Amino acid sequence: MLKLICFDLDGTLTQHRSPLSQKSKELLDNLSKKYKLIMVGAGAPDRIYKQMNGYPIDIIGNYGMAEAKIIDGKFTVVKQIVEMPDKQFFIEKIEYLRKKYGYTEFKGEGVEFHATGMVTFPLLGTKADVNDKIAFDPDRAKRKVLYPEVLEIFKDFTVYIGGSSSFDFSAKRFNKYDAIMDYAKENGYSKDEILYVGDDFGVGGGDSHVKDGGLNYVEILDYTTVAEKLAYLL
Repeated sequence: MLKLICFDLDGTLTQHRSPLSQKSKELLDNLSKKYKLIMVGAGAPDRIYKQMNGYPIDIIGNYGMAEAKIIDGKFTVVKQIVEMPDKQFFIEKIEYLRKKYGYTEFKGEGVEFHATGMVTFPLLGTKADVNDKIAFDPDRAKRKVLYPEVLEIFKDFTVYIGGSSSFDFSAKRFNKYDAIMDYAKENGYSKDEILYVGDDFGVGGGDSHVKDGGLNYVEILDYTTVAEKLAYLL
């Protein structure tokens, strides 16, 4: 019997880096009457919480390196594992990739180091307009050109074709599948009681480990249809 539903955010419940819509909020409200709901994302928990307009829900962030809960009505980070990589290595290698593949013009920072030590290579820069990011690489064809070399250079990390215009890097042991199973163990859920809802199950996708790990999942191809796709659960 299903007890725990785990959600991705960008591309699943919302457009990338866009606020939670009223329709998606109502879906979560209705599902929460029957199931425990959590968010499982690549971004930091505080970013996910803000993007969801302060929706009260447990949030696993940075592929399992961070976790937050709502305690006494307040957003509270309850776990943050910090494993800082060699920053100079990332800066030099990403600069090399930018020059080789022509991504030398960008807005904001060219590399993003998260508080946990997760790293993002934003091809358009950290301050790029969200609409430019969404339009940049919807089928991932541009990033798939770089992907084999990115994998080779950063072979000591797990590499994700992240978001709409970036690559994410985490320590090898962090991924959404293991993060969900750790949460399940801590909170008394068995594997067959869990459902994952996401949009990114392909090679290099942030949700790929969930599929490979054998969790039940629902793939969302268009975030505007998520309520209809999950109507059978209500």
